[in-house]
Amino acid sequence: MNKTPKIIAICGPTGSGKTQISIEIAKAFDGEIINFDSQQVYRELLIGTAKPLPEERGGIPHHLFDEISLFEEMSAGRFVELAEKLVQEITQRGKLPIFVGGTGLYLRAFEYGLFKVSSNPQVRKLLKERASEDPKSLYQELQKLDPEYAEKIHPNDLVRIIRALEVIYTTGKTFSAFQKETPFFQKKRYPILKIGIFLPRRELYAKINERVLKMIESGWLEEVRNLYVNYGEEIFDRIKAIGYKELYLVLKGKLSLDEAIKTIQKKTRHYAKRQITWFKKERDIEWFKPDERPLILKKIEVYLREE
Repeated sequence: MNKTPKIIAICGPTGSGKTQISIEIAKAFDGEIINFDSQQVYRELLIGTAKPLPEERGGIPHHLFDEISLFEEMSAGRFVELAEKLVQEITQRGKLPIFVGGTGLYLRAFEYGLFKVSSNPQVRKLLKERASEDPKSLYQELQKLDPEYAEKIHPNDLVRIIRALEVIYTTGKTFSAFQKETPFFQKKRYPILKIGIFLPRRELYAKINERVLKMIESGWLEEVRNLYVNYGEEIFDRIKAIGYKELYLVLKGKLSLDEAIKTIQKKTRHYAKRQITWFKKERDIEWFKPDERPLILKKIEVYLREE
C-alpha cells in the first residue's frame, strides 16, 4: 500500500452489541466490515456463532464471514493474510475498513504481525498421530510443559495445542516464552482506532443468557441435527464454538435441553470474561457503552480528519 490506511476496530466481549454498532458506523462513514471472530469464519456454523444474517447486514459488505469450511485450518497467520488483502481492496475502493469481533489475538496479529518459529513437519506428524489416538493427553502434556499458554486455549483446540508442543520439542523453549520475547513486532504496522463496547457485567451476563434462549428458539438444535445428518459425529470434534457439543448430547439423549442451556450460558459467560480480560490489557482501546453512539461517531469523525 502506498499510503497507510485508516482502520476502525470494534472490540468487546460476545453479546455486547458490536454487530449493530459496526453497521451504523459503516453506514455513517462508507465502510465495509471485516470479521475477526474465529468461529464466524466457518460456513457450516450459523445460529450458534451469532453471525449476522444477510438480511441483518443493512446492505453493508461483510467479509470473512462463512469464509472457510470446518475441514480447513484457520489460524492467526492465515487471518492476517486474508485481512491484509481485504484492507488493500477496501481502501482502493475508497471505503473505510471496519474490523468487528472478539478474537483479540487475530486483531493484535494483524496490527503488529506474528513472531516466526520454523515448523518441524516430522514432529508435527507424530503429534497429529498421537492426537488421533488420545487427543486429551496432548493438552495434559501442554499443561505440564507450558501451563501459561495452556490456560489461554481451549482443551479441544488441537491446532494450537499441536503447534505449541511442536515449538517446545523443536526449540526447547515454551510457546509462551517466545510470545514474551517477541510476541509481535514492536512497532504497529497499522494506525487502528480501537473502539471497545462495554456493558456492566451483570447486564452483559443477562444479555448472554437471553441470547442463548433466543438461539434455541431460532432453531439452533435443528442446525446441530443437520450437522450430524450431513457430516456425522466426527464433525463435533472439529467445532470449537460453545454450545454445539452440548446440543449434540441433547440429541443423543445424554443431556436434557434445560441442562444444555444452563451449561452453554455458563460457558459463554466465562468466555466473555476471558475476552474482557484480554481487551482490558490493550491500553489503546477507548471504551464506550452501546448507547453512547453519538460519542463513538464523533470519535471516529475526529480520527478520520487527522493527518
